[in-house]
Amino acid sequence: MPESKRPITAEDLNRIHYVQDPQISPDGRFVAFVKVTPDPLEKSYKRNIWLLPLPHGEAFQLTRGDKDGQPRWSPDSSQLAFVSGRGDKPQIFLLPTAAPGGEARALTAIENGAHSPDWSPDGARIAFLAPMSEDERAKEDAGEEPPQPKDKLEGKHQKERKAEDELQRWDPRPMWRIPYRQGTSYVDERYDQIYVIDTAESVESKANRLTDLSASYSQPRWSPDGGSLYTDRTAIPEGDEPWRERNIFRLDAATGDEVAVTDGEYSAYAPYPSPDGKWIAYGRGYIGITDMPERLVVMATDGAEERVINDSLDREVFDLDWSPDSQLTLSIESDGNLQPWIYDPASDSLSQAHDGRHEIEQISAGGDGVMAMTLSTPGNPQELYVLAGGELREATRFNHEWLAEVIVQEVQELRFTSAHGAVQGWYLLPVDYKDGETYPVALNIHGGPHAAWGFSTKSMWHEWQFHAARGYAVFYCNPHGSGGYGEDFMRKLHAAWGPVAMDDIMAGIDAFLSLGIADEKRMAITGGSYGGYMTAWIISHTDRFKSAVSQRGVYNLSSFYGTSDVPLLISNEFDAEPWENHDVYWDNSPLKYAADIKTPLLIIHSENDFRVPIEQAEQLFAWVRRATDTPTHMIRYPRDGHELSRSGEPDHRVSRLTEMIGWFDRYVKE
Repeated sequence: MPESKRPITAEDLNRIHYVQDPQISPDGRFVAFVKVTPDPLEKSYKRNIWLLPLPHGEAFQLTRGDKDGQPRWSPDSSQLAFVSGRGDKPQIFLLPTAAPGGEARALTAIENGAHSPDWSPDGARIAFLAPMSEDERAKEDAGEEPPQPKDKLEGKHQKERKAEDELQRWDPRPMWRIPYRQGTSYVDERYDQIYVIDTAESVESKANRLTDLSASYSQPRWSPDGGSLYTDRTAIPEGDEPWRERNIFRLDAATGDEVAVTDGEYSAYAPYPSPDGKWIAYGRGYIGITDMPERLVVMATDGAEERVINDSLDREVFDLDWSPDSQLTLSIESDGNLQPWIYDPASDSLSQAHDGRHEIEQISAGGDGVMAMTLSTPGNPQELYVLAGGELREATRFNHEWLAEVIVQEVQELRFTSAHGAVQGWYLLPVDYKDGETYPVALNIHGGPHAAWGFSTKSMWHEWQFHAARGYAVFYCNPHGSGGYGEDFMRKLHAAWGPVAMDDIMAGIDAFLSLGIADEKRMAITGGSYGGYMTAWIISHTDRFKSAVSQRGVYNLSSFYGTSDVPLLISNEFDAEPWENHDVYWDNSPLKYAADIKTPLLIIHSENDFRVPIEQAEQLFAWVRRATDTPTHMIRYPRDGHELSRSGEPDHRVSRLTEMIGWFDRYVKE
């Protein structure tokens, strides 16, 4: 190891750049993408659009608004539409690309903001989404316009008045459906509606709203003939959890008249028509079932034929894009990797485009089999890659300067067998590893419960390397219930979240210990969300671990059902509502066994976590604190939500890592 390199620190998290949303231009000359950089001073992230010239150019920055995203090419490749938050509300802007460096012009000025643009095939119009309430839609239909200020001062007062009125409107706050809060904010009565607007600069652009329903529509997609838009929405507008039952609709692009494309037998979402107009690709989920892999369907536009593309493969599709010649490019998860695949509707064939130890988060298809993708590897948390002529090349090097400074540990695979079957796991050696010596263990458990980790999972890349840098042998695995191994593997966890996964995880620990790398008497355990559930479950059923950090975990299934934005996750997976079978909820809640916890426990949670509300952490803290003499501590992070570890405030993310490793060290090393 070169002496000039140093171990990775918690603060290095702010040195890592990420890439998002690659989009190959229709003429095949460029890839537009978003570069994301942490901004600790502003407690946020800078997002700007970059261009990569193809086939072998150097990427350069196109926008500098620091709040830019969703780049979308015009059909003739001369302009980019994108969404920017540089004003009061995010709006859609247009930027010429023939001579980069020109000024972007605002296309929309929607009162509540606009997002999710999609160009019409002739480039004359853009469809997009904007949130509007029933009252606001009625005023819009009546032609009522907000009064225009006569000067800046009056405009300032109008904004202040509007902001104050908005505050008063929600004091007190009514709640009329579940969920009533999501992400880090409360749900209001505004729903995403579909609009269409002309793009010509010479035309006075007034957006035309096509929909009028108290339900949110998804990303609109134009039909190749420009006469229709495909979208999806809840099948039950007045119902709870609107993502559970969705249908696909075709809208007349002039009148907004809706025609249902799917019949409601399954939940259908994200329709995407092929460029030749023959097919519609969409996702299909099972209503009332959350622990089965979702399927990708390719349906003939006339509805005469449907093909379930990943049924025989029995793996989930994570992202997709149509190529100009109407082949479907896919990112498919399997055995700890996310690989590129191609589906050809003409021959009804599915083939893998490239193999390797990497995870493709997002993918874009160009002509001649060219693909652009955001990709993480065991040696780099993320860069933009281009696949062309069968060769996969790294197209950006945003993290290379930092990577040249630090020690990156190799990720090694470990397959083993538990009472439930074969399981895949991985480990990293500590940076100071020497043959013949043993080291403390940091066991990591993923969430979901049907998520999966692999060789190079972006969201955990830095954290695993940081644990290794602090002298820990890192181990993680995909227990039964994880995605990427098929339906039978995923459903093995049904109505048994704790015992099945614990069997797998502990079998993995034993297999890891058998390598002679790790010290059984110095083991720490951590996980987030369902991983937090499993952390609490395991330490309440064994005292093999000397330190535990449980993050944003579910500990009481009944109260989680009553406070989370996904209550049906629990009733679907345990086959009962809480009032129908309280015992199955309680028997499968880690809180029931909290008095048996002897492992020193740090509980980490965010105050604005509306997926797993902080009352879960408060209950576990109180029970362990009152029922035992086990060292127990709780840390609350303000403002952040369930995504604290992945996209929370940069300083909070660094603090979380520092607190975690400090707790490990206190009880494992000292």
